Amino acid sequence: MITSDYHRKAIDPDELQDLKAIADVGISDITLDEYPNLLVFPDSFERYDRDFGKKVICSVSDDGKTLYTNSIVGFVGRNNTHLSIHSRFADDGENDYFLHYMLQKVTSINLFSLQHTIDEDSVFDFLIYLFPLYLKKAINQGIYKKYITHQYNDANVKGVIDVNRHIRYNEPFNGKVAYTTREYSYDNEVTQLIRHTIEFIRKYKNGGEILNIDSDTIQAVAQMVSATPSFMSNEIQAVINKNLRPIAHPYYSEYTPLQRLCLQILRHDELKYGQEENEVYGVLIDAAWLWEEYLAIVLEGRYNHYLKDRGKRFYLFENFQQIIPDYLSPDKKIVADAKYIPLNRESWYGEEKAISIYYKTITYMYRFCSNLGYLFYPYPDEEVKPTPLKIKTEIDGVNGGTITKLGLRIPSGCDGFTAFCTYMNKYEQDFINQLQI
Repeated sequence: MITSDYHRKAIDPDELQDLKAIADVGISDITLDEYPNLLVFPDSFERYDRDFGKKVICSVSDDGKTLYTNSIVGFVGRNNTHLSIHSRFADDGENDYFLHYMLQKVTSINLFSLQHTIDEDSVFDFLIYLFPLYLKKAINQGIYKKYITHQYNDANVKGVIDVNRHIRYNEPFNGKVAYTTREYSYDNEVTQLIRHTIEFIRKYKNGGEILNIDSDTIQAVAQMVSATPSFMSNEIQAVINKNLRPIAHPYYSEYTPLQRLCLQILRHDELKYGQEENEVYGVLIDAAWLWEEYLAIVLEGRYNHYLKDRGKRFYLFENFQQIIPDYLSPDKKIVADAKYIPLNRESWYGEEKAISIYYKTITYMYRFCSNLGYLFYPYPDEEVKPTPLKIKTEIDGVNGGTITKLGLRIPSGCDGFTAFCTYMNKYEQDFINQLQI
């Protein structure tokens, strides 16, 4: 079943039961225990001042005849039901250049030879080129260390003597002692898992390019290789089994999503061909999150992008009610919000939805004493002028400020991904030229 974001589609009765198991599942409810083979990006929605955790993958109408999607895209399956959710900018529901373009921008990878569809195999490409991003985030916390139990049989006793093993190996006495010790080591099941993933990617198409995209990635890969001297390629299944339980470490927090990503990469064929009955599997991406991260790159140097754990904290009241604007001009006089929803289709979101669309931006404008706010959204390949909306006041001659809906044009009908990128570069510049800074 193929559909797109913010779309409705009729349901085949044969697929209804499987779709009900997938639909109306809140993102915050997708845990490792209940959905071990379903990955969702971003991996940590707590970092965002959004309702991302409340989003559902999709929803089914009460009569079971219609499927509704939102900003979640990707591939998800259960039994024989496979649901592919494209971005609404995919040409003929096939080449989803826009989604791939944003992913490559956010992950700092430029590859033109990947598949640009949304199916099970092409979604696997997403995992491969997300790997350097997650590896670098983890390595910034240092190489993962933990206590490992080692058994020795030599003359340099520095642990607990293992009597049974000593008698077995050293009778009659030969000058050696069998003992066991616990050592704080970089060479453990987690770093071994990452090393196996690195070796897998090396052999994958374009894998060499992905592992050499920048100096930080090259250095991170070298550090992992150096940290795993006991690596043996034939022990991959044993390493996977040791990593089925997620890391729970307060310091090495970035290794948990990296561990999940590595498992999904290494178990791809197993998940694809060896699914257990009724098991939900796949890879999903919040296109709204991706749109926000992508715009932060386009606006870099012009607007500051804020996250919960990045940069200065802002509050609505005195040291109370933290707020996180998507973007602020350096002088904090202009507030901007990323909106992935189709703002050019007013009939789509209606009056009730409009309240949540505009009110947050107006609140932030008031908080920063700003008279200008922006709503940034993507729109299809056509001419759409910026739409300024003046905030009404009851005092004659006083302007309560202006919110401008400013769209970024997304090309369509391009002859290949290279041509799409060329048009995107042009439209990005047009978008920037319309901004006030």
